[in-house]
Amino acid sequence: MSDTIPCIDPSTGEAFDSIPRGTAADIGAAVDAARAAFDGEWGKRTAAERGRLMHRLSTLILEHADALAVLESRDVGKPLAQARADVTACARYFEFYGGAADKVHGDTIPYLDGYTVMTLREPHGVTGHIIPWNYPMQIIGRSVGAALAMGNACVIKPGEDASLTTMYLGRLAAEAGFPDGTFAIVTGYGEEAGAALAAHPGINHISFTGSQEVGVLVQQAAARNIVPVTLELGGKSPQVVFADADLDDALPFLVRAAIQNAGQTCSAGSRVLIERPIYETVAARIAERFATLTAGPALEDHDLGPLINAAQRERVAGMVDVARSNGFHVLAAGRIVPSAPTGGFYVPPVLFGGVDPDAPLAQQEVFGPALALIPFDGEEEAVRIANGTPFGLVAGVWTRDGGRALRMARRLQAGQVFINNYGAGGGVELPFGGVKKSGFNREKGFEALYGFSTVKTIAIRHG
Repeated sequence: MSDTIPCIDPSTGEAFDSIPRGTAADIGAAVDAARAAFDGEWGKRTAAERGRLMHRLSTLILEHADALAVLESRDVGKPLAQARADVTACARYFEFYGGAADKVHGDTIPYLDGYTVMTLREPHGVTGHIIPWNYPMQIIGRSVGAALAMGNACVIKPGEDASLTTMYLGRLAAEAGFPDGTFAIVTGYGEEAGAALAAHPGINHISFTGSQEVGVLVQQAAARNIVPVTLELGGKSPQVVFADADLDDALPFLVRAAIQNAGQTCSAGSRVLIERPIYETVAARIAERFATLTAGPALEDHDLGPLINAAQRERVAGMVDVARSNGFHVLAAGRIVPSAPTGGFYVPPVLFGGVDPDAPLAQQEVFGPALALIPFDGEEEAVRIANGTPFGLVAGVWTRDGGRALRMARRLQAGQVFINNYGAGGGVELPFGGVKKSGFNREKGFEALYGFSTVKTIAIRHG
């Protein structure tokens, strides 16, 4: 059995590096190191000192932006421009949480005469972070950044398909001055290192982003140790386009939200619900754009790169084949460029029209560049279709009617609702997370800081 895992370039299908195949023993050593840091040097740092270290890390990330972007592009397969945006977002997370570290306050509570009661927010201790392969830098920023700001020491298990930028960030954290064990990284397979991290009794909180199936296993493992979890488990996010929408404004969002990172995005706008009077017009305009899309090698910076691996390519292609066999009309498809190596994991983006809201294409997370267009009649049907999946991560509403926009925002079952926009440019400050089977608890913004802390109540009787 090999003690390393090859790093496969999705653009070529060939190995270009390798990572250690971490074991349960490696996880145990990392947890011990994180505990020593929390009980020792890191735990003694003031909030202001933690913030300064995080600002230093943010600066280093930007100084190494070119190298990080190329590495992320090659490791994940995303177009270089998208990788550069991820580097910027990662740096912004550490900047934001560095500034927030000394601004998380407790409260005083009116109580009985002769008492003063206060609350403190304290770190959990050692937090475990299971990072997915699709956005390693961004998710480390939003998860690990918030945990460190609250004073936790972190053990990080990146996805085995894309670990290299996580390891690079670990080296930058050491250069920034984070004590040993504070930013501990163990690479390896999910069923080995990831499972050991989720089940380790020395972990006080677990953050996981990934599939529902693995999320259930993580939650079960954490429950045995009575440990809180933050779960982000994907979505089937709708964008709802009413007849009075500004189509020129909406169109770029409708396309980009479906194809970003080749559709391998938890918050991808993978369903577009279109009010029937404008359905043909909107479908034609989206189809026109889809027909121009190109997928190719990540470093060539096309609209899309490859999917992460062969299994993902086969899964997405299979779901597209099922949609075709169901009789849904292919309105348009992009193309794979001639320069794409034959060993790469490419699929062309495809647009389906007139999709049945109950079909697998409209119910299941494809995690690939397949967009479903669904017509609707009126607000009530729009709400029913939008809420008619097991997921509830993100939703978008396009309308000029302010009353309708607010009604829809309240009725849509989603952790985030965007009105006349989608994604809000990264939204480092905006709480993010799901309802229903998309998970629970929140990342991003101050809500993440609260999640990575616990409240202690102190009641003083002084007469």
